[in-house]
Amino acid sequence: MTGGRFIGAIDQGTTGTRFMVFDGDGHVVTSAYANHRQHYPRQNWVEHDPQEIWENTTVAIHRALDVADIDAADLTGLGVTNQRETAVVWDAETGEPLHNAIVWRDRRTIDRIEELHEEGKAAEIRSKTGLELDPYFSASKFEWLLDHAGDGDLRAAARDGEVCCGTMDAWLLFNLTGRHVTEVTNASRTMLFNVHELDWDDDLLDEFGVPRESLPEVRPSSDDDYYGTTDSDGFLGAEVPVAGALGDQQAALFGQACFDAGQAKNTTGTGSFFLLNTGEEPVESDHGLLTTVAFQRSGEPVQYALEGAVFTTGAGIEWLEEVGVIDDPTTTEQLARSVDSTEGVYMVPAFTGLGAPFWNRSARGNLVGLTRDTKREHIVRAAVEAITYRTRDVVEAVDADSGPELETLKVDGATVKNDFLCQLQADVLQTDVVRPEVDETTALGAAYAAGLAVGFWDDLDELRSHWRADKRFTPSMDATVADDRYDRWSKAVEQARDWDS
Repeated sequence: MTGGRFIGAIDQGTTGTRFMVFDGDGHVVTSAYANHRQHYPRQNWVEHDPQEIWENTTVAIHRALDVADIDAADLTGLGVTNQRETAVVWDAETGEPLHNAIVWRDRRTIDRIEELHEEGKAAEIRSKTGLELDPYFSASKFEWLLDHAGDGDLRAAARDGEVCCGTMDAWLLFNLTGRHVTEVTNASRTMLFNVHELDWDDDLLDEFGVPRESLPEVRPSSDDDYYGTTDSDGFLGAEVPVAGALGDQQAALFGQACFDAGQAKNTTGTGSFFLLNTGEEPVESDHGLLTTVAFQRSGEPVQYALEGAVFTTGAGIEWLEEVGVIDDPTTTEQLARSVDSTEGVYMVPAFTGLGAPFWNRSARGNLVGLTRDTKREHIVRAAVEAITYRTRDVVEAVDADSGPELETLKVDGATVKNDFLCQLQADVLQTDVVRPEVDETTALGAAYAAGLAVGFWDDLDELRSHWRADKRFTPSMDATVADDRYDRWSKAVEQARDWDS
């Protein structure tokens, strides 16, 4: 290890922003968190205030440093990880946001996406971007913002370089360094980026009316040339290299030390995101998975991944609280454990449609198998089991696309602190599930990317040596029982599909 004492990581998520500081062994030294508000101007619209998020970022950084009595000059570098697909537009000169950010969960552009489906453009878009044609991704969000944000002809201003478009990483990097840059994993989530050519795609830019001049320069995830530095006269009071960035799910893959083809992780929070490293060649899925960029180091080839993006898993638990089935999500494990099974109850939390591997935009949530004997404990257990079944949906597709069976799955995210859930996941998948000691793997991945770029860590082997298991869960359910229950789950999913069509 060379350089200074610590590496900092900004983890900008859907509900808040965390700043974490790591030492040379990958241990957390200090951390602070700040929530931001969720704005719902209309049904199925979700927005964030970019300025609030930036201000919260500075607050979290100062809090974390102050608590540990760390000077900003002790930070050898900074990394950034972020909610992906969320779209921001801002004034290139003043840095002022021109509209609230449109969040990845937002569905306002569904009609535009349906129009493109009817025009038969889904296959071409998928072949270039590796993504399904869906409002989830940034392209139609940028199009909407350029049509509706600001005063006057915003698209003309964008063509003149007066407007910046970017995902949340670009917004943070602009505020940190003054430069309009993004990194390759975030670019790969916009549906404007050709993952084979590794450049913005002119045909897609024309389709969505997004001027190339408004988009950021695309850089490696771990950048030896740095994205820039913080201003010594700015909020940190120090010139710190900003040298690493990854979209949150790719950051978790990196933080879990899944550097080699065949290694996989699953992150479960509001949704669930399974990524399998496929190496230097992109693997095209025939079973509803996304082909995406996993990471890139300076001067090295891009590493690709297959991804299964599930929009709603942990959010099903949140919904139970909102409708009064539970008082506190922390009671979920106790309630689920109190019954031996769901007694045939299945909950499909398709609140905003079904993501991978179905990509059914018209699906809606359902709760089936109810009888007069159904208790709230059965419903709670069904919500927990739904998280594991949706993961198996994705793993089944991964197996079909890539061939080899999954031997071990590394897991992270807020919900995997629940031992019952982790054991159930092992049972449903019939494979070992491993939880790491450092569960903030998203921030750790961003720290790793920055630390490699500034020489804080030497190489990937050093990072592999830092990964430590907290607990391993091995299957205890008979495989036949697991398969039978999954088959019943699949029937429930079929009933949820196309409900709103």
